[in-house]
Amino acid sequence: PAAPVVPHEDVYSGEAHASKRARIGAAVADAGADMVLLTAPSSIAWLFNVRGGDVIRSPLPIGQALLATDGTARLFLDPVKVTNELPEWLGDAVQLLAAERLAEALDGLSGQKVLVDPALSSAWYFDRLEQAGATVVRGADPCAVPRATKNAVEIEGSRQAHIRDGAALTRFLHWVDTVAQETLPDEREVVETLERFREATGALKDLSFDTIAGAGPNGALPHYKPVGATIRKVEKGSLLLVDGGGQYLDGTTDVTRTMAIGEPTEDQKRKFTLVLKSHVAMATIRFPAGTSGMALDAIARAPMWAAGLDYDHGTGHGVGSYLGVHEGPQRIAKWGTSQPLLEGMILSNEPGYYREGHWGIRIETLQVVTPAVVPEGGERPMHGFEQLTFAPLDRRLIAVDLLTPDERAYVDAYHAETLAKVGPLLDGVARDWLETACAPL
Repeated sequence: PAAPVVPHEDVYSGEAHASKRARIGAAVADAGADMVLLTAPSSIAWLFNVRGGDVIRSPLPIGQALLATDGTARLFLDPVKVTNELPEWLGDAVQLLAAERLAEALDGLSGQKVLVDPALSSAWYFDRLEQAGATVVRGADPCAVPRATKNAVEIEGSRQAHIRDGAALTRFLHWVDTVAQETLPDEREVVETLERFREATGALKDLSFDTIAGAGPNGALPHYKPVGATIRKVEKGSLLLVDGGGQYLDGTTDVTRTMAIGEPTEDQKRKFTLVLKSHVAMATIRFPAGTSGMALDAIARAPMWAAGLDYDHGTGHGVGSYLGVHEGPQRIAKWGTSQPLLEGMILSNEPGYYREGHWGIRIETLQVVTPAVVPEGGERPMHGFEQLTFAPLDRRLIAVDLLTPDERAYVDAYHAETLAKVGPLLDGVARDWLETACAPL
């Protein structure tokens, strides 16, 4: 791949790359190294405020960089990818070099202490540095946590991207609830229709991943893709699960909604509502600062576990800012990392239920870690989540009698906020439909 590498303006990044280089350089010094070798495309993109197109569905440039403790850097890129504006954007403190000069640069690091992340860099880098006489300092990529901890500009960008994306998704949900109920399209038509609504925003740069549309039994496969002989038509009496997202300059989206085709059964409503209870548990949790996502995971699963149910994927993954739709080191899962959930981290909230051979249910929104109000008498700093994704839930699938008063109040408040934020971007029948979809339970 050799897509152009272009500047990502400060109006979207919220911090100039000179500032980022200075603070990452200081972190490298704190780690006891003279410089860091960066090989992760997401770290290259974030540190230098650039974006590319070398990775499908993610605006990432493949390259490497050497960053010194004083913030100066050497960035190694295929010259074909270097656009005219890039040298001026990077400035004099960043030397642009051809990718094939990386080996020569590593060979010249004799006596230097070089920080390298063994989870992200292949053995070749370690072997080359050791042969050159450098001292390899094994440690985590120093860009990972700062990249995941979004600043105020990035968070506001994500808010706006989600409102825009929510309007496109609402138009799609209206289509499912009207046209698709009669025409019973196949999964490819479902995917293409959602993608057309996102493209119509005029701001879509790419999808954030290949859209999942699972009709009936295919919805029970959490990472199903509608291709080839497996494509099904939607059927009356079943469910349609659609999971998709967009890449916008101001943010990355990822949202799942499950919709009834025809009249849902009581069992479908019960299972959907149990998933909704799990979703609300994670949306409304308050937790002590320093808590990891692994510690929170059981709270989301508790309503499912109480019913003898579970789902075999994580509850939440990190999401980048016009970067990868899957971003570490944060996540919410039974397994994985002890990384604390820090203010500004964006994560998904996506519990589900999957009945093999029949249908699947998943509800997914993105949310950002924020400070939480400490109740009177509280003694510890607390965090919580602010919802970023706004799109209505299928009311026909909600068994209201299974919700507690607090859960019901949350759903009503979420729908009221959806109407307030997304409604102004809609008109005509789509706006009228949203008002009905967001009415109190």
